[in-house]
Formats: sequence, C-alpha cells, structure tokens
Amino acid sequence: MTVKIILMYVLKTIGIILGLVLIYVLLGLGLPFISVSAKDDGQKKEIPIYIYTNGVHTDIVMPVKNDLQDWSLKIPFANTKSKRTDYHYIGIGWGDKGFYLDTPTWADLKLSTALKAAFWLSDSAMHCTYYTTMKEGEDCKMIMISKGQYENLVKYIENKFDRDENGNFILIPTNAVYSDNDAFYDAQGTYSFMYTCNTWSNNALKAAGQKAALWTPTDFGIFQHYK
Repeated sequence: MTVKIILMYVLKTIGIILGLVLIYVLLGLGLPFISVSAKDDGQKKEIPIYIYTNGVHTDIVMPVKNDLQDWSLKIPFANTKSKRTDYHYIGIGWGDKGFYLDTPTWADLKLSTALKAAFWLSDSAMHCTYYTTMKEGEDCKMIMISKGQYENLVKYIENKFDRDENGNFILIPTNAVYSDNDAFYDAQGTYSFMYTCNTWSNNALKAAGQKAALWTPTDFGIFQHYK
C-alpha cells in the first residue's frame, strides 16, 4: 500500500469523524427545540419539584419526605459528611462515574475520562445532594406536579439505582464528594454522547408528564422550555 493510498484513507477517516461531529452538533442544537408537551392527568398539582443545573449538569430536586416517598430511608443522611437530618430537599442526578469521581473541576478532566464517557466505556453513578432550601433562578426552576406524576417520577429515578442482594441502593465509598451534603451511589446504564446526564434528566421530566425536549444532551435544551 502506497503512502498516497494511506493518506487517502486517513483523510477519509478524518472527514467521516468531522462529519459525525457536525451531525451531532446540529442535532444537539436543533432537536431540543422540538417540545414534548406536558400531560395533565387531571389531579391536583400539589408537589413541588425542581430542575437544577450547575451550568453543565442537571439534577431533579424533590422533597425529602412526603406521604408518597421518604428518600432518607433509601439515601440515608448518615452517608453524607455532615450527617445532618434537617434537610428538606434532595437532588438526584445520573452521570458518568469517572466524571463524577475523578473530575471535580473542568481543569481535572483527562482525555481518557472524556473518551470513556463518550463511547460507552465506563460505569455510571447517581449523585445525591441534600438541600435545606431551594431558590428559583436562572439555574433552578420549580414545577408543581400531581401525586400520580410524582409516583411515576420516583419510579423512574429508583429504577436507575443499582441494588444489593437486599434491594438497597449501593453507596460508593469515596472522598470525592463535592461538599458535606452529598453522596454517590452505583447506577445502571452507560453514559455516552447520545445519552448524557441531561438526557436522563430530560427523560425524568417526560416520565413525570412535564414539558421536555424531544432529545437533548445539554441543560440548555431542558431549561429553554421553562423560561
């Protein structure tokens, strides 16, 4: 095989990769504008939930306890550094385990971590964060949902947790927590550029019968429907 033929194959490969990247970017910019409408189940909207973003990653925030669910029984306060029991809300997000545990800031991002996350090569985790209060803003939007919608949301979220032989969520023992009010748990599924943390949150809203993007890899794709 001559150098010319090798070069031709290399250029074709680069062209294919760039083409796929361009298609992904266009889909990531376009599909989020296609809205999935909220579904009214006819029940009273009495439970507040929140969508919260840190600028990249979105969480679904819910009351710690109501008559339908007590998250503290499955995600114990004792698994946080503070061990406080006076929190009123819990935020739950799904994502790549390597990103969560090995990349506390963007400056810590390694190429190997990014490639594994993008191409289905690493495990996933649930990040659970307790809050005392929630405040609406550009990074946080409140939604009122019904009991039936909340039950569907809880089922969707619980199904993403890995469980031990006793059915309990599996705590990840690590010091790589972000503060004194959070903890990580093993999760099901594999992160990829097609199914990101924000895709998971967007699907959580769909499960709860709320407005959402048709598909989105970004937090912007979710929040634009809640302006």
